[in-house]
Amino acid sequence: MHDIVASNFVDLNWMNMAYLFFVGFVGGLVSGFIGSGGAFVLTPGMMSMGVPGLVAVASNMCHKFPKALVGALKRAKYGQVDVKLGLIMGASAEAGVLFGAQIQQNIKNAFGDVGSNLYVSMAFVIVLGIVGTIVLRDALRTYRTGNTHDEEKVTKIARWVQSINIPGTMVYFKSLNARVSVLLTVPLGFATGMLAATIAVGGFIGVPSMIYVLGAPSLMASATELVIAFIMGLGGSFKYAMHGLVDIRLAMIILAGSLFGIQLGAIGTTYVKGYTIKLVMGLIMVIVLFSRALMVPVYSSQLGIISPIGDTTIKILKNASFAIMILALLVGAIVVLSSLFKGIREERKTTACEPATERIKV
Repeated sequence: MHDIVASNFVDLNWMNMAYLFFVGFVGGLVSGFIGSGGAFVLTPGMMSMGVPGLVAVASNMCHKFPKALVGALKRAKYGQVDVKLGLIMGASAEAGVLFGAQIQQNIKNAFGDVGSNLYVSMAFVIVLGIVGTIVLRDALRTYRTGNTHDEEKVTKIARWVQSINIPGTMVYFKSLNARVSVLLTVPLGFATGMLAATIAVGGFIGVPSMIYVLGAPSLMASATELVIAFIMGLGGSFKYAMHGLVDIRLAMIILAGSLFGIQLGAIGTTYVKGYTIKLVMGLIMVIVLFSRALMVPVYSSQLGIISPIGDTTIKILKNASFAIMILALLVGAIVVLSSLFKGIREERKTTACEPATERIKV
């Protein structure tokens, strides 16, 4: 049993540790900024350095719940968290986590680490392609129309969901400013949890579903997702740890970077508009998509699904995938930090002008 577990874990040198800390830092920035657990950066980031997909997912979930708790508490101070919605969706999300974790374990038992790697990578490509395109297109459309300072409009489907009345199940949520049936949140939460168990990130479904299906503002949806992430991470970590799939070394290193980054990311949300959060989320998703897509032929070849690929080609694909992953990390860090510093500068200018304005009034 110990040999099997040890074979799942990679050797760590100082360069790998520094890389993991940076991955964790960017993941924390993104997590605090857009509300997703940041795993769409962290899981591919670990896989790019050779960590098996299932171990990356499990270790990611292990670091997630303390980080998500810190982020949720931080953003709760700004009044951005709908605790009630987070707890209710978190309950059904936990059921999805347990179901998805069992699917992951079955795939690993049947096809080994390569099968898990292919499953995780394919899931990333499909989900990132769909959700990333939708979110990025929505953000760009908002930016081009020039309505970046207007309040976000509730979608038609959200208005329809809010209009459904199922006696005995209706609950008022402050983020929606409306009463919604708890039953309508169950499938959204379950899908969030199942995806979290598959690729360690449920925010791809959680955040967009709260925005587009339930009608929550982007800021509150991203903050409330942290509550859901805490619940999912706690249960998922226990489930995977029972099978010896959590590499606590990876979890602690990325957690150290994440706890630092998430503070800055959370503060950054107070200086930006909702469309900026969508823009960052969609942009990073699309970049990471290409990183994982390049590895699909490699895993498919190793499983015999497609014709064998030469060692040179495999090396080129792996290096290109890693380089694109680094690009995604840099883009995420630059965009979030620039939004933060720009907001701080504008706030200081406004503060500096206030006394002069008061003197003019006098």
